[in-house]
Amino acid sequence: MANVISEEKLKKYFRLTREALEKLEIAVHEKSHLYSVAKDFLMMAESYFRDAQYYYEKGDYVTAFAALNYAHGFIDAGVRLGVFKGEDERLFAFG
Repeated sequence: MANVISEEKLKKYFRLTREALEKLEIAVHEKSHLYSVAKDFLMMAESYFRDAQYYYEKGDYVTAFAALNYAHGFIDAGVRLGVFKGEDERLFAFG
């Protein structure tokens, strides 16, 4: 069903987000005014990913899925902004 968050679907998005976080690189120099933005976006993505793991372990798939979407949203926003390198279109939204 399209309106159900299955464990299979959730695990797929965990894999994609984990892989994106592992491949993510900050693309701006430490002295750039955007470096703090990159660090903040990365911290938020990692925090939401940890939140997703927490809710998954509690059996709350809806909140876990929402947290994964927030995590990946920060990743994709950073790539589009140019503060992260992300060239794998399977993992990152860019353009």
